[in-house]
Amino acid sequence: MEREKKQSSAVSDIGAWALNVVSSVGLIMANKQLMSPAGYAFVFATTLTGFHFCMTGIIGLVSKASGYTTQKKVPLWELLWFSIVANTSITRMNLSLMLNSVGFYQISKLSMIPVVCVMEWILHGKQYSSKVKVAVMVVVVGVGVCTVTDVKVNAQGFLCAFVAVLSTSLQQISIGSLQKKYAIGSFELLSQTAPIQAVSLLLLGPFVDYFLTGNLLPTYHLSSAAFFFILVSCSLAVFCNISQYLCIGRFSEVSFQLGY
Repeated sequence: MEREKKQSSAVSDIGAWALNVVSSVGLIMANKQLMSPAGYAFVFATTLTGFHFCMTGIIGLVSKASGYTTQKKVPLWELLWFSIVANTSITRMNLSLMLNSVGFYQISKLSMIPVVCVMEWILHGKQYSSKVKVAVMVVVVGVGVCTVTDVKVNAQGFLCAFVAVLSTSLQQISIGSLQKKYAIGSFELLSQTAPIQAVSLLLLGPFVDYFLTGNLLPTYHLSSAAFFFILVSCSLAVFCNISQYLCIGRFSEVSFQLGY
């Protein structure tokens, strides 16, 4: 019986990882096609993130109404704080993808591993084994070599990636902390934060996008192909969000980044 439970848990772990990898890669490809000048030039990254969480929030509400999930109380101020950090993380990651090459975008994501380690050490006094330290050092050296030799970097894109790395690292630590603190499931937490993120991003998104790009959302010519990619991006984002919360809830933040 115990062996069957372990096997079932291992299958669930693999499924969560696989879902996260597939949805993340698909989301990157869809967003790059949607936002790049060579694609459909939908440069409204903040508004797009609002669409993502709007769909995620709707699915969460439907799940709650159907009785599939229950809702545990999390203080509003913690949900608001988390939403600010998460919104900063996701919008900066989208902008980083828009302003940088896919190569530099992926390298910046790798740099989150040492940043998460340092943040957990500062915030929670967490200690790491020598094996983890060696693995992190290998990542740091690899990121440094790739950045210097293989990737073209622009100042605006680098600054955006820097903010994205810091905010995303803090977001991932916060996900694990909130789940442990309130004994709340990954989808339950996502269902509570997604509506707040959706409303704030849809209200502020067009103004932020105009400030960053000089383009107004109402002036964008929405073709049927661009609309299709927006739907694909939103659908993949739902799976990506759910799988991220699942993985961090099952593993540590550093394990999530190393596996990712």
